[in-house]
Amino acid sequence: MYQTLLTELSEGIFVITINRPDKLNALNKDVIEDLSKAIDEVYKNDEIKTVILTGAGEKAFVAGADISEFTSLDVNGGEALAKKGQENVFDKIENCPKPVIAAVNGFALGGGCELAMSCHFRVASENAKFGQPEVNLGLIPGYGGTQRLTQLIGKGKAMELMMTADMVGAEEAKSLGLVNHVFPIADLLAETKKIAQKIQTKAPIAIAKVIACVNEAAKGDKDGFAKEIKRFGECFSTADMREGTTAFLEKRKASFAGK
Repeated sequence: MYQTLLTELSEGIFVITINRPDKLNALNKDVIEDLSKAIDEVYKNDEIKTVILTGAGEKAFVAGADISEFTSLDVNGGEALAKKGQENVFDKIENCPKPVIAAVNGFALGGGCELAMSCHFRVASENAKFGQPEVNLGLIPGYGGTQRLTQLIGKGKAMELMMTADMVGAEEAKSLGLVNHVFPIADLLAETKKIAQKIQTKAPIAIAKVIACVNEAAKGDKDGFAKEIKRFGECFSTADMREGTTAFLEKRKASFAGK
């Protein structure tokens, strides 16, 4: 079904693995198209509850974009490339109503760092390295990197990393707030699945509303508080809210149906 991805759905967890290990899983046209289709599947398939995005092998999550595709582009071509990627993949991941977790194994550079940042949060292996080295190519990040890195780690450090093209390791990335957890590479996927499984015990409609509200907060939406109030009210029309509150009062575990 996919040229450049491996996918596996088990117990509600959809694992998407970018599978170009000989190219360090670099993003090219085919990967972008496949990712777009895979995320569409996430939106449409009710059996998918959570998503883990990772890279094949131990060296790289995604080591960047395929630079050979850049050499023939002019101003309009460059803009179209960035726009297509953002709309078809990066924004679709960020706004997905189901949780998308990046399990970063090895290099996440350039477009790879941007892909990880478009996910709702990130966990990393001990050998992970993050960076936006586009200025080395006379470019800037084009898949949301200038915006999302600033949202995640603050203006000063984002400026430094993007101007120096320096990489940061997993522990520094964690201290900056770029990743939530660091695990040994052998345990990365299993530990990420544990987090996904925990999320899957919660109310799916409420989770989707959390994603929407937090995304608005990260972008400094002036109506964020009002939208939170509205979505809080909307939760009261759900069977999940009745189940959750009843289960709490009855001192039992809630069983959510996503309705």
